[in-house]
Amino acid sequence: MTLEAATFYFFAAILVYASLRVITVRNPVHAALHLVLAFFTAAGVWLLARAEFLAITLVLVYVGAVMVLFLFVVMMLDINIDRLREGFWRYLPAAAVIGALMLAEIVVMIVAYSGFETVAAPAEPAAGYSNIKELGRLLYTDYVYPFELA
Repeated sequence: MTLEAATFYFFAAILVYASLRVITVRNPVHAALHLVLAFFTAAGVWLLARAEFLAITLVLVYVGAVMVLFLFVVMMLDINIDRLREGFWRYLPAAAVIGALMLAEIVVMIVAYSGFETVAAPAEPAAGYSNIKELGRLLYTDYVYPFELA
């Protein structure tokens, strides 16, 4: 196993843990903090995919703005947690069925695509290449598309 693959599995494990804690923790502030951890970990996965712009955007927009606002609102409001959890057991069977379906879909995708070797490791970019510069060039220059837009 390569270092990159080991790093991906490490980030994936943390991301799954943080995501599960967002929906299972009782305290809304703790849920928001686990969501921040999930966002940072997802940004790490984007960095492994060599998508630095998306990683930085995720951190700046979601962690830097949205989550700070969410934490501010949650901490400033007096939320009655007991009243929010009243109907939890009533919706549990439907949630369990939907969760089982989603898990089955993920397992089918993993099993179906585990034998394929079509996805190659990304090639190392040329020296001095920046995907942010390339994105800016595509957005702000007279780039001609190689195909006709209908």
